[in-house]
Amino acid sequence: MLRTLLLTVLALVAWAAFVVTGTLEGWCRQPLAPFGDTNAFRAAAIAKIDQEHKGNAAFALLENGRVVATHYVSAGKPVDGDSRFQVASLSKWITAWGVMTLVEAGKLDLDKPASLYLKRWKLPASQFDNNGVTVRRLLSHTAGLTDGLGYAGFKPGAPLQSLEDSLTHAADASPGRDGKVHVGIKPGTEFKYSGGGYTLLQLLIEEVSGQSFNDYVKTAVLNPLGMTRSTFLLDDETDVAEFFDERGQHTTHYRFTALAAASLYTTTSDMTRILQAHLKGVSGEPPGRGVLRPETLTEMRRPHASQYGADIWGLGTILFAPNKAGGFVIGHDGDNAPAINTAARLDPATGDGIVILETGNKRLATKLASEWVFWNVGKVDLLLFLAEFESMLTTLAAGWAAILVAALFFGWRLRR
Repeated sequence: MLRTLLLTVLALVAWAAFVVTGTLEGWCRQPLAPFGDTNAFRAAAIAKIDQEHKGNAAFALLENGRVVATHYVSAGKPVDGDSRFQVASLSKWITAWGVMTLVEAGKLDLDKPASLYLKRWKLPASQFDNNGVTVRRLLSHTAGLTDGLGYAGFKPGAPLQSLEDSLTHAADASPGRDGKVHVGIKPGTEFKYSGGGYTLLQLLIEEVSGQSFNDYVKTAVLNPLGMTRSTFLLDDETDVAEFFDERGQHTTHYRFTALAAASLYTTTSDMTRILQAHLKGVSGEPPGRGVLRPETLTEMRRPHASQYGADIWGLGTILFAPNKAGGFVIGHDGDNAPAINTAARLDPATGDGIVILETGNKRLATKLASEWVFWNVGKVDLLLFLAEFESMLTTLAAGWAAILVAALFFGWRLRR
C-alpha cells in the first residue's frame, strides 16, 4: 500500500510536469504556417485578420529588420501604414524609452527612491518602506504597488483628472480595480502589474525634465527615431483610425490622464521604426540610434521580474519567450475597452518582428502575435500561455482524476 501511495504521488507530479512543459513547449500545437516559411505565414496571418476583424486592422511583418509584408483592412474609413491607432498599454514600452533617456543623462538613478524626484505628489504612507519604490522597480512592475490599473478613460467632453488626483484615486479605473496608487506589498518581492506605476513615471518625467510628458517624449524619443506620426496627445483627429466594438459598430474614443500608461497614438510605420531601432542599421547605425545606448537596450531586455518560475519582464518590455540565441522575444501588447488590441514583438537576435494594431476584436492582435512567436522560435509565449492556462488546468485535472481512480482501484484489489 505504501508503494502504491508513493507511485500515485510520483504519477501525479509527473503528469503535472508533462502537461505544464507540453503547454510551454507547444508539443500538441500546430504553427499557423510551416516553420521558416515567411510567405506562408504572411498569407495565413492576412487570412486570419480578414476573417476575424470587426473594425479595422493594420499589420506589418519584419524579417532581418526589413518590412516584408503589410496589410490594412477597415469596416469604415480606410486605414494604412500612417493611420494613427490608440494603442493602450503598448504605450508603456515607449514611456520606458523616455525614462531611460533621463537615466543616461544622469538625471535619474534607476536604484534610488522615486520619491527623491517628486514634489507635486507623494506616495501615501504604508506598512512598507516607500523608499523601496525605485525607478527600476516601477519599470518592471516590482515596486509593490497594488492598484492593478487598468484605465478605462474619459468620454469626450468629460473633464480629465489632474495627474496628481489620478494617482490618489483614478476616477477612470477599469471595473474591479482599486485605482489608488499605494504600496500594498513589500517592494522588490514579487511581480504585480501596475498601470499606476507608469502614471507615477509620467509625473517623474515631468518633474525631472521640466516639460510636459508628451513634449519631452516627443523631443527625446519619438522625433529622433523618425516616429513623427506618434504622440500621446492629439492636436486633431486627422488620420486617427476609427473605434469599433466587437459587433463592428462605431464606438467611443476615450481620453486619458494616464498618458504614459495608456494613451499613445501611433502607426504601424512608426512602430516598425522602434523595432528597427533595437537593431544595427543598414548603414551601420548603432542599436538605439543615438536615443539610447546599445548597452541600455540590453539592460532593458534583461530579466527583472519573474512569475511561476519564468522570466517575464525587463525594464518596460515584456519578455515573451526565449529565443534561439540565449535572449528573449521582446515587445509589449495593449488592450482596452471596448475592443482595442495591439501587439508588437521583436526577436533582437534575428531582426524578425511583427506589429498589429486593431480595434473591433479584443484578442486578435495578441493571438496573432503569439502565433508569430511560436512560428518564429517554436515557443509558446507568455500571453498565449496565460490564455491557455484554463484549458491546461482542465487537462491537468482530468489526468489527475484518472490517476487517482486507477490508484484507488489498484488499492482495492490489493486489499482483496
